[in-house]
Amino acid sequence: MTRLTRLHFRPCALVWLALLASPLVQAAPLSIAQLMAGLAKHPQGAATFTEKKFISILDQPVESSGELLFIAPARLEKRTLKPKPETMVLDGDTLTLERGQRKHVLQLKDYPDVASMIESIRATLAGDRKALERAYHLALDGSAERWTLVLTPLDPKVGAVIARIRMEGVKDVVRSVEILQADGDSSLMTIEKRASSQ
Repeated sequence: MTRLTRLHFRPCALVWLALLASPLVQAAPLSIAQLMAGLAKHPQGAATFTEKKFISILDQPVESSGELLFIAPARLEKRTLKPKPETMVLDGDTLTLERGQRKHVLQLKDYPDVASMIESIRATLAGDRKALERAYHLALDGSAERWTLVLTPLDPKVGAVIARIRMEGVKDVVRSVEILQADGDSSLMTIEKRASSQ
């Protein structure tokens, strides 16, 4: 390489390095409006989940797995298959729980902390920003390629139970939901979207 070529190459290399390090080539930040619009494009979907619950009095996390089904705007089903079959169906404001021969039907208005926790997932999947903002302060970080949405309860009574809910996703797919309780216990649900779901 001649001296002239080396002199020409050095500025070019420096320009490329500067471009690679520049914020201009990084993914553009994602807005809450963009995220909600993307999520709202999928009025229904099916997925599998794995959930770990970390409880202070237990040495090991409690693990479960099963299936999720969402039909916008108001139906969310969580069917736990392992370690024991259990079904939770939220339809509108009615929550139905089934375990073995036992069946309980609850009205969400009577359980505001439970309602807030479930609504966070349902409203996010539906891309319903208004529903989320009625109950939470929203903080979004990242780009469309990888984002994190943190929900902090607005109601102090709910906040006394739930400290925050942290969701992570890729594009318009929610990949995980972490719930941190005020007492320090937590749960982490990892979601795998089925290839056939829209």
